[in-house]
Amino acid sequence: MGFSTDSDVTDFLTDYITALGLSDQDPGEILDRYFVPDFEYVTEEAVLDRQRMIDHARPARRNVGGAERPSLEVDVHDALVSGDRIAARYTLRTTLRRGKTFEAEIFMFGRLAHDGRIRRIEQISRPPAAGS
Repeated sequence: MGFSTDSDVTDFLTDYITALGLSDQDPGEILDRYFVPDFEYVTEEAVLDRQRMIDHARPARRNVGGAERPSLEVDVHDALVSGDRIAARYTLRTTLRRGKTFEAEIFMFGRLAHDGRIRRIEQISRPPAAGS
């Protein structure tokens, strides 16, 4: 997977998040498709490496996939590729196992490795803005 157009970022977010959250695919295989082995994924709470992302995928799948009607929606509002940098603003919505809905607006900034996969992502989220 390489990033050369803004739509590549949109495709990545849609495909990656859906595969990691809802599929039966091995989380490590999904990560290897999009990320270099020594990537860093920085959020408000932690810096996640490959193993921590794999460990995070399993309970996330139980929470989303365990819902009566599993749903996961990624609405990309802005996406950008510039050289070895990517950025996006998107909304993530999902129905959790007990029927509760999770929704967040996410701001993501990333750096690409020479092979086109992601080396580092930094992201921050907030409750969705009114009207978005």
